[in-house]
Amino acid sequence: MHERNQFDLLRERRFAPFFWTQFAGAANDNVLKNALVIFVAFGAAAGGMDPDTLVNLAGALFIAPFMLLSATAGQVADKLEKSRLIRATKAAEIGIMLVALAGFWQGSVALLFVALGLMGVQSAVFGPVKYAILPQQLSNEELVGGNGLVEMGTFVAILLGTIVGGLTVAVEPHGPLLAGATGVALAVAGWAASLRVPRTPAVDPGLAINWNPVTETARNLVLAQGNRVVWLSMLGISWFWFYGALFLAQFPGFARDFLGGDATVVTLLLALFSIGIGAGSLLCERLSGRKVEIGLVPLGSIGLTLFAVDLWLAAHGLRADGVAGVRTFLAVGAHWRVAFDLVMIGVFGGFYIVPLYALIQQRSRPSHRSRIIAANNILNAIFMVASAGVAIALLKAGLSIVDLFLATGLMNAAVALFIYRLVPEFLMRFLAWALVHSVYRVDARGLERVPDDGACVIACNHVSYVDAVVISACMRRPVRFVMDHRIFATPLLGLLFRTMRTIPIAPGREDAALKERAFADVARALRDGEVVGIFPEGRLTDTGEMGPFRPGLERIVRETPVPVIPMALAGLWGSFFSRSHNGRAMRRWRGVFSRIALVVGEAIAPQRLDAGALRATILALRGPRR
Repeated sequence: MHERNQFDLLRERRFAPFFWTQFAGAANDNVLKNALVIFVAFGAAAGGMDPDTLVNLAGALFIAPFMLLSATAGQVADKLEKSRLIRATKAAEIGIMLVALAGFWQGSVALLFVALGLMGVQSAVFGPVKYAILPQQLSNEELVGGNGLVEMGTFVAILLGTIVGGLTVAVEPHGPLLAGATGVALAVAGWAASLRVPRTPAVDPGLAINWNPVTETARNLVLAQGNRVVWLSMLGISWFWFYGALFLAQFPGFARDFLGGDATVVTLLLALFSIGIGAGSLLCERLSGRKVEIGLVPLGSIGLTLFAVDLWLAAHGLRADGVAGVRTFLAVGAHWRVAFDLVMIGVFGGFYIVPLYALIQQRSRPSHRSRIIAANNILNAIFMVASAGVAIALLKAGLSIVDLFLATGLMNAAVALFIYRLVPEFLMRFLAWALVHSVYRVDARGLERVPDDGACVIACNHVSYVDAVVISACMRRPVRFVMDHRIFATPLLGLLFRTMRTIPIAPGREDAALKERAFADVARALRDGEVVGIFPEGRLTDTGEMGPFRPGLERIVRETPVPVIPMALAGLWGSFFSRSHNGRAMRRWRGVFSRIALVVGEAIAPQRLDAGALRATILALRGPRR
């Protein structure tokens, strides 16, 4: 049987027309930008102005609308039906590209700059819709895969648009006209694809739009800060655009001064980076198990730093003797290490950014999602502009381009540590993900039985010290585990448990106050709609067999009636973290790389909960394996 994956979305109407619409738009942006840059850079109709000044002005003109109009665009996207809005923006793109065609035909830089500015406006309006539509059309299990395809498609489209724009405008004698006609054709293709985007209802049709971009921008940024995880995720995404923009801006000088490469080598460097981003974005679904796995974000940040440092090591001794093409570039062995580093920076960039986009979509309030995405676009634009200022300042301070790569990698490490210190959930998820993808191989079944929202209690057998970590790594939602206070205090693991906001509990005869405080914390978590995890045995097994269930779970459900979801772990007995060695754990390295199972049963209504029946259910789910 075919195992469903993210590529199946490319055959479905709820995703494919939108994908090709945004792909054509991203390609067209870069066809126009690169064709205009080359047209101006080689002095065509520059009107006496410095071509370098015009090239930099072109970049600023395209990015400015994102800072000025994203807030208003976010309101419009929340208020209106999204497929209609997409078609309107794509129809406008056809008109804009006709203006660009006229500019190329007349050799008018003024008309071309008008077209570029209007494309910036069109892209700023489309931006909030681009990411806000995905959660309305895709399930939670498809969100990472869908975002991975969109990120892959965007970077491939940027690469193809850049290449096509540069190649077409250089064709003699009518290259500029060919570039303009290509832009019109892409706009028409994008509009045609948009006609099949399915209806996507407005999330807040009664919204009164504030047309003041300054006050609305400020309001959006304040709104985004209302959810701490979402806000810090936005800062993380914006940091990646800072990192990426800084790197990409150095490629021409890097190729010329250190690699001895011409414009074709610059294009190759961009291609390597884009291929890496695309590959990393697509790998996210497989590595995350089709859920929003924010544990990949720290992994991505580690790779972004390590390969930036290695790029510095690989390139800091290189110096160009002349300028040559791709064939000469590839003939130098040291250049292959540079190429590998750029691909891997892209791959780990995909690991970093795709889960963050999916997390923002998942945890933003649906009625405000487009405005949150708009706030993210504003931050992205600010960080990209800031990256140019930082690069200029560091280069003027005496750093070389390769030293700038090193500085960016080290800054990335500092930013990552800052974010993970503020939101330990990222680091906890990374540790949990690393555990179940290195020490263990987990076969998880029935996870779809855990509701996507609302309070519930999960109940599982207790085999090892890392049961909570294994379950958390497999779950789509954070879990607040109730845990014996002695396990909670275990060195090293205790730090992880505190990061997971685990609730310690003690028997009444040992610490009655701690016991009552634990029940109060559980009740509060359930009232807040969280998932609470319970090990009803109340202790680790010494034999591998399940012990009797204690009455704590029944008390919890009696005081706060919520569904109970049975789970069973199988295969952990005998591993390093179990008490399989004379009743003591962590004595011998056993069970490393072992295959374990997590099986989820059907939810049990609170009024039907019976401890004996629940124990029998979990035992049946576990099967003969301990």
